[in-house]
Amino acid sequence: MKVLAVLALVAAAAPFLRAAGQGEEGAGPLPFAVGAAPAGCDVAQGEWVRDDDARPLYQEWECPYIQPQLTCQAHGRPDKAYQSWRWQPRGCSLPSFNATLMLEMLRGKRMLFVGDSLNRGQYVSLLCLLHRAIPDGAKSFETVDSLSIFRARDYDATIEFYWAPMLAESNSDDAVVHSADDRLIRGAPMDRHCSFWKGADVLVFNSYLWWVAGDKIQILRGADNDPSKDIVEMKSEEAYRLVLYQVVRWLERNVDAKKSRVFFVTASPTHTQGKAWGDKAEGANCYGQTSPISDGSSYRGSTSREMLRVTEEVLATSRLPVGLVNITRLSEYRRDAHTQTYKKQWVEPTAEQRADPRSYADCTHWCLPGVPDTWNELLYWKLFFPSNDQVL
Repeated sequence: MKVLAVLALVAAAAPFLRAAGQGEEGAGPLPFAVGAAPAGCDVAQGEWVRDDDARPLYQEWECPYIQPQLTCQAHGRPDKAYQSWRWQPRGCSLPSFNATLMLEMLRGKRMLFVGDSLNRGQYVSLLCLLHRAIPDGAKSFETVDSLSIFRARDYDATIEFYWAPMLAESNSDDAVVHSADDRLIRGAPMDRHCSFWKGADVLVFNSYLWWVAGDKIQILRGADNDPSKDIVEMKSEEAYRLVLYQVVRWLERNVDAKKSRVFFVTASPTHTQGKAWGDKAEGANCYGQTSPISDGSSYRGSTSREMLRVTEEVLATSRLPVGLVNITRLSEYRRDAHTQTYKKQWVEPTAEQRADPRSYADCTHWCLPGVPDTWNELLYWKLFFPSNDQVL
């Protein structure tokens, strides 16, 4: 599709347009912006609306990129309602996700997701949202070690995912064999990971889950061949702050704000404790849940507010514009959308576990199609229709 066709797509979004989102102090339009969100529109505030006509945005069986850990229907989930909820921002409406527009805007570009398995789930969701707009012979997908690459050949575009669950180098950097136990990170430098990030036109980071697996984390200081290297222990929040500062400083040195965009996706919540939404049954969690939490005012989730605060504080120091994709609160309502027990199990459940499925239910990861599709809608809005407060 040529430039005129792109302009036609933008024109179709005319009701939503005003001066495109500005960079710091009115420095000009943000790269990729074709319009802006209505004034006062906070996409993080709203409600889940059942929409059987428009949802799901794709079918599980038709998207070849979904890992078996996320294919809930293929693994026997008896209900489908979790696929049919649409996020409606309060007091405003925004353009619908348009795969062709996104691919045109990414023509000749490289988009890179960096983070953990939840970020990878969002990445796969985006591939599912885009792939139907590309002929079968014009796309490819491959994974080599920590890097997955989706190529849209007619657009000369790549959409990639790089496994770095803690952003810093760590003993969990193997994309297949890793564990959150006994976490050890390298305090500095970050050269090995960052070498894969260079040259990306759109960067989408996340990092949360692996930081809250314990109160403390070990940090390796010094190079591998440095006999003076030592290991120190630090509170997880402070270690996270240290690493996030390094990421920000790297971005400032290596990303051109006139050409590229950077986003950070906030914490994806878990639903491991039913008491958070008033279920007092012993062992209650996300297992068997088939509808969202309707009364958010009384919900008390387990998401670390301290970690959220650190994220906002550190990103606010960045001299490079960083868009915060706030998925936390809207995802906290979705106790129903996790994979539960309906996924490929790496270890066969015991007889005792099968007698009580709650004991091995996954209340962290999300079925696809599902909640990560909404995360990508938020990312789409912020990339192409940013608000004037896009920058933190």
